[in-house]
Amino acid sequence: MLLEMHSHTAEHSRCSSIAASELVRQSFAKGLQGIVFTDHHYLWSDGELLQVRRLSAVPDHFLILSGQEVATPEVGDVIVYGACRLFSRRTSLGEIRGTSPEAALVWAHPYRKGRRPDDASLLLPLLDAVEIFSSNHSVRENSQGLRDWHRLRFTAIGGTDTHGNGYAGLYPTHFDHQVDNIPELAAEIRKGRCRPFLKEIPRSGAGSLVTEVTIGAKGFDEVRERIIIRDITSRHKWDVADRAFHVEEQLSRQGFASGPYRVPVPIDQDHDSMTLIEQGIRGKSLFDKILSASREDGRHYVRMAAQWLAKLHVCRLTLTPADEFLSREPDRLGKYLKRFTAINHRHARRAEEILCAIQKEEVRRYTGNPEYLVQGHGDFHPKNILIGQDIQEKRDTLFVAAIDFESSLRLPPAFDAGCFLAQFRNQFFHHEDIIRNFPDKIFLTAYQEASGNSEDDFPTQVELFRARANMSIAAYLIKLGLGDSSDLWRVLLEAEKALTIAETK
Repeated sequence: MLLEMHSHTAEHSRCSSIAASELVRQSFAKGLQGIVFTDHHYLWSDGELLQVRRLSAVPDHFLILSGQEVATPEVGDVIVYGACRLFSRRTSLGEIRGTSPEAALVWAHPYRKGRRPDDASLLLPLLDAVEIFSSNHSVRENSQGLRDWHRLRFTAIGGTDTHGNGYAGLYPTHFDHQVDNIPELAAEIRKGRCRPFLKEIPRSGAGSLVTEVTIGAKGFDEVRERIIIRDITSRHKWDVADRAFHVEEQLSRQGFASGPYRVPVPIDQDHDSMTLIEQGIRGKSLFDKILSASREDGRHYVRMAAQWLAKLHVCRLTLTPADEFLSREPDRLGKYLKRFTAINHRHARRAEEILCAIQKEEVRRYTGNPEYLVQGHGDFHPKNILIGQDIQEKRDTLFVAAIDFESSLRLPPAFDAGCFLAQFRNQFFHHEDIIRNFPDKIFLTAYQEASGNSEDDFPTQVELFRARANMSIAAYLIKLGLGDSSDLWRVLLEAEKALTIAETK
């Protein structure tokens, strides 16, 4: 059973601008089964609640109940469910408990404004539960509440703390059993048979344990809070992930936190536990979207991806050292070659020649020219690009986001473009219609128009990094045990072809 546990009405809370009947209608539309009004130091009478029901015109099975929010001297605001009397400001927890033993006392929005409640307060015996999710919390504060709940295992609820239009029911609470009135609700809280409504999905990641958390009920607008929690398993992986976290942090400040072009917004990090928390992004990978999209929509998604990349490059951020790209290349290209030599692959010599030519061309073009470099993504391909839509009925809420910034360096702009085109062809190679309907020029034209990059030499630079990306793909195929596959031979030939074009200037 899903209930909205914390809401304020215009009728009885000066801080609220939304009528009780509208709160009821919006909570019902969100798929909830009931709502509790929790106005400050006020209890609705049965007659008033009946009138709200008539005005809201919701079915009889939808619960409309009343509790009260009380300002206490010990912990601040506490929601009292099931008391028969009103409590004035500054009433102590002890007095509330002593005069209303049947009531449930819940600490409201304890993380608000950056507060970090200590363990003793969260486990205070006079409290029956803690509200860990609230619209009065930031995403960072909600995620801290989630972590404290898992660590200390107290009884927790969610409560939207609605004061206005449009967000009722955002943080509902799930009750294990049906309740029909406020005494039953209070009893269930006291017995710990409730919890915030959320979905937690564990996933494995490279060097980390990843949990995707989705909070709240799915309404017509599909707006739900999503959090990604990554627990890193090694110090080396932590250093890489922490660096990517800071790149995303800077990009968020450059306008990538919302709108049509996005990145996952960093929320929090804990160096001691090697934990990173960022906002989750609702969407499907560009790869998956193109597989099911019409030709027109798919091309639009590709253009959006190109425009995202252009926006990144135009920022000309300098978050990492300028000399890092060329100084790291011998090691990075050497690892690709090792894949061949480690198994005595029959094309190892050919791979070595291609990789040496790529490195030579990179050195020739970019040594001593740091002005050619921009902060890049470093691994820009269809499976690292998400296409989402905030409101499914509104096309203008479509957005594109890039994820996985662990390879971000200051790079030639053509690096990311070449990587995308090589990976696009490889990932879709066995879908002939997609290869035919999505020529390179769709991406390149959109990128150059959005970035203002009109260099005549840009396409040849793209071919250099297409060749480089193909050698990365070849090394990965060997890692997967596909060293004798026709795909590897194809990728080597495509690398040679791209390199020939790149060496013409």
